[in-house]
Amino acid sequence: MAEILKRNKALAVNPLKASQPVGASLAFLGINRAIPMLHGSQGCTAFGKVYFVRHFREPIPLQTTAMDQVSTVMNADENVILGLKSICEKSNPALIGLPTTSLAETQGTDIKRLVKDFYTAHPEFAHIPVVPVNTPDFSGCLESGYALAVKAVLETMLPKKTDNVGKRKKQVNVLAGSFLTPGDVEHIKELVEAFGLRPLVLPDIGDSLDGHLTEMESSPVTVGGTPVTDISSMGESIATLVLGNSLYDAADFLKTQTGVPDYRFDCLVGLDAVDSFVAALADISAKPVPEKIERQRAQLQDAMVDCHFMLGFARVAIAADPDLLYGLSRLVTEMGCEVVAAVAPARANILKDVEAAQVGIGDLEDLEIAAGKNGAQLVISNSHAAETSRRLGVPLLRAGFPQYDLVGGYQRLWVGYRGTRQALFDLANLLVEHGHHEPEPYVSIYSQRTGERRATSAAGRH
Repeated sequence: MAEILKRNKALAVNPLKASQPVGASLAFLGINRAIPMLHGSQGCTAFGKVYFVRHFREPIPLQTTAMDQVSTVMNADENVILGLKSICEKSNPALIGLPTTSLAETQGTDIKRLVKDFYTAHPEFAHIPVVPVNTPDFSGCLESGYALAVKAVLETMLPKKTDNVGKRKKQVNVLAGSFLTPGDVEHIKELVEAFGLRPLVLPDIGDSLDGHLTEMESSPVTVGGTPVTDISSMGESIATLVLGNSLYDAADFLKTQTGVPDYRFDCLVGLDAVDSFVAALADISAKPVPEKIERQRAQLQDAMVDCHFMLGFARVAIAADPDLLYGLSRLVTEMGCEVVAAVAPARANILKDVEAAQVGIGDLEDLEIAAGKNGAQLVISNSHAAETSRRLGVPLLRAGFPQYDLVGGYQRLWVGYRGTRQALFDLANLLVEHGHHEPEPYVSIYSQRTGERRATSAAGRH
């Protein structure tokens, strides 16, 4: 069990985390024809939008209630009602996400009451679900904001308990964690479909943020993602796959409301974790594992044999949101690496299980200090850590959000046998390229040629 080190300073020197409103917005962007409207100033939304656009390299539909100085001091309730009315009239979305920011939270806004007031004032828009969620910037991180938004969607779309388990005999719910990329989500759907099942992914950023061209020049709402009508049918599925410890609260609510049995996974990288996931699919479908997936497992095993020479005893530093930090630590330690520095931006239950002696709650300055002190040979983190790795003189493997200096990083596959295999290759190549040397051979002092070698070495130096 890892020791959790408390934050020991009052500010972030080199920030690691993305905020809760950004995480909540990401969850809403995985729902078809949805639009997030952040309750806060224009700057709060613009800042998050910049990171989304640079990471996904796509136009991102985000709106704001545009709180100004007067509404901040007096009252911003009207901003919310007018903003919702304007979006409904102009864009006719299938769903509106309404996360708060620290400005609205400090003001003390009752966001759920404002949604009720909106429906009272404008009953003509009662068919458009509005999902309020409290996500202040001053607590949590992207992962926690994302998880809160997923739970809020379920609370809004599944308000009553149902008893229709298994009505759709091939449908499987998939609660997809924030650590998954669009490429990951797409591969997970392929794995589920390989067993003859139909995945219902929430949120499905693999369909909305995978980087595809459409006939439309632009759209005020998301294009692709989980259909809102499908969310209402989650209680008719035969099982739920929960991917990520951060979504366990949302999974508890879904199970309570619907009675659908679930299978929970903290991560999907590494041989053991993927084996458990594939075994669950075989159990749900009552079908044997397809030959194609068996082949992928064998390929991963071969890659593990090939890479363990380079990865064994390598010292790795990791900074990421809790679920991703846990998965990456499992991946490298399974290959014989040592996690010498681990930092998360916020507390979470999963941190105690991270494969490291200590996990710090902090920023990239904390990672840099710990990595330098413990002789890290490789850093794994998002693009914010580029300067950290440069100062340390070690390579950086980019993972997490945001990745603004790597084209296609948002689409990279990490999970499953295929994703794990590629991650091992990339880790090994980085260590080889940046001077990971094997220990020098031992030469006995009693060897007859020892004196000759020392003499030759001395002559070469002169």
